[in-house]
Amino acid sequence: MDGRPVLVCTEYEDATADLVIAELNRRRVPVLRFDPGRDFPAPTVLAARIGAGGTSRTKSEGGLHGRLTVGERTADLSTARALYHRRPSPYPTGSGEQAARFAAQENRRGLGGVLGALPGCLYVSHPQAIARAEYKPAQLDAATKVGLTVPATLITNDPGEAKAFCAEQPTIYKPLHAGAYEVGGEPAGIWAAPVEAGEVDGAVSQSAHLFQAQVPKVADVRAVVVGEQVFSARITAPPGVVDWRAEYQSLTYEPVACPEEIHGALLRFLADFGLNFGAFDFAVTTDGGWWFLECNPNGQWAWLEDAVGLPITTAIADLLENGASRHE
Repeated sequence: MDGRPVLVCTEYEDATADLVIAELNRRRVPVLRFDPGRDFPAPTVLAARIGAGGTSRTKSEGGLHGRLTVGERTADLSTARALYHRRPSPYPTGSGEQAARFAAQENRRGLGGVLGALPGCLYVSHPQAIARAEYKPAQLDAATKVGLTVPATLITNDPGEAKAFCAEQPTIYKPLHAGAYEVGGEPAGIWAAPVEAGEVDGAVSQSAHLFQAQVPKVADVRAVVVGEQVFSARITAPPGVVDWRAEYQSLTYEPVACPEEIHGALLRFLADFGLNFGAFDFAVTTDGGWWFLECNPNGQWAWLEDAVGLPITTAIADLLENGASRHE
């Protein structure tokens, strides 16, 4: 049995990661799961070495090696076959006294830096690549360059520009980042929603806003890309629903083939960002056109696998076990 471990970075309650870990366990692939934002510096212990001298003389060129221990489980950093960077908790900011802030930054750059420099490791996906791909302006620009159709988009804090854009065509507003938000003390989502020119006021000047031409869609598609495989599902919401995420209980699903030209564009998009995974959202029009809306480099997929039988767990486990990727 190949004893090289797969490292899984994710939060404690992550049912999606659980599916992949269970499949890796079934295959007898060693797994070390931990949450860097919560498990370091305890119960996680890091001991990484780089450079010639000492025991590193036995390592080729003195490259990074050492161990990562979580509780009673230990992984050899030099033999890690893959890192599955799912949804770890954020590293603490150290918002208290100066010493705590310093320690928090050292933890982030120390453990995070080591995890980002594992020799010969496949990343699904590299933390820095994920961070870069989360910027919507970069996504939209990359999508146009690889040949995807992108709705007219304005990013601005100028109320006049926003008002003029909204007057040109039916428009929606969507947040640039799906961060935590509360209404009345309860968690709430900020969904994409129609906006008219008359609704735009001076509040736009207080932050960057993303306005986008509303696509006259008849359905949506989520296309999940794992390595070079694409798994797509058509999502149909009740009439008038702009953002299907606000109506999970009312959605219907069916598997759908990804058009060949879209498939190729998605692989080029991922290559541009150095990603091995992406969850893409498209709006579909009556003529069958797919309009790119966004890519979540760590998007959810487990509910689609259950709804329409897409073998995404198997594909991710294959990638982590065998390291078949163009973006190593």
